[in-house]
Amino acid sequence: MTPFGEQLRTLRSVKGVDQATMASDLGVSAAYLSALEHGKKGSPSWAMTQKIIQYFGLIWDDAEALQLLAQLSRPRVTIETAGLDPRATRAANLLARKVGHLSPTDLDALLSVLETESNDPETADH
Repeated sequence: MTPFGEQLRTLRSVKGVDQATMASDLGVSAAYLSALEHGKKGSPSWAMTQKIIQYFGLIWDDAEALQLLAQLSRPRVTIETAGLDPRATRAANLLARKVGHLSPTDLDALLSVLETESNDPETADH
């Protein structure tokens, strides 16, 4: 399951709607919605994410959070390390090999490091 799929399932539960009903309301198949929740489909398109936001009546921070989860929920990720420090290539390869075996505690620690703003080149001061 992806972070987006997990949140989608939570939103459906809170609203008390099943996959088949939601799929019908959104004009997609229940199989697509199930695959989206379980990470068997890639991230939803921007348009589909907007439909889901409207469906649940999400606004402001909740809508932005769901959009971010959609962007961070690609089940297959490619990391380009050409031209980077050799340690970046090593780290990417080790992560690819070991991510499925990390404990929840280790995953939380890794996410804590990766989600720190000072580590984000898009938000770090230059």
